[in-house]
Amino acid sequence: MQSGRRRLILRGGTALAALALVAGCTTRKDAKGQRETHLEPRYFFKVDMDRVADESRRQLVADLLRIADKLYRRNPREWQRGGFADRETALARLRDFRTHPPAELAGQQEGAAALAAFAPAFGGDRVGALLYGLLTMVDAAYEHKDEMFMLDSLNAQKFYNCARNVEIAIWKLASARDAAGAPVLLSNAIDESVHNLSFERSFGRVIGLLDFMAELLADANGRLLTRVVQTVATTLFLPVSGL
Repeated sequence: MQSGRRRLILRGGTALAALALVAGCTTRKDAKGQRETHLEPRYFFKVDMDRVADESRRQLVADLLRIADKLYRRNPREWQRGGFADRETALARLRDFRTHPPAELAGQQEGAAALAAFAPAFGGDRVGALLYGLLTMVDAAYEHKDEMFMLDSLNAQKFYNCARNVEIAIWKLASARDAAGAPVLLSNAIDESVHNLSFERSFGRVIGLLDFMAELLADANGRLLTRVVQTVATTLFLPVSGL
């Protein structure tokens, strides 16, 4: 079982590394019309793990932004509560989450920001708060870097905690209700008899990639992950930056 999982991790890592390497290559024609392939110089300073980390970060941020778009489409009142002209403007702020944090969060990030999205008294953009919290968790797991190089190191436990936090976010989306008993945010359920599972699939990809990175890093560094069993009674977001 353990060796099978390790082989799966290595195969996944090789695939991600290949994608990242291709992203660093450009092909163009020279003056004689011959094709030339160039590798960007900074890629010479990257090892396979760096390329895997870069590609996984890109995919995670893209997936979280797609989830934000889906949530805004189902909950248009949220971008309106945030004071945005439209959904695209709200998404643009999330893409620039490092330099434009939601003012209504008063500096809260990661778990505190995500938790605020479900607070009954919160009067701001709940979708923005939740996704800002998740994006800042992922950013913390990657040590707030867009690119990794051979001297950089990543903490496997941060990725593991991020994955469990996404699971907590899913549970809260499904269970959080306002004073009238209505969902705080609409996600999977369309009505009592029809379900849209696109959110589960999108969140599942995020969890799978975070768990992949956690296992890959733990295996590479020879460390064991501290596994946490979450219950309904202990649905607090796990720390990421503080590890």
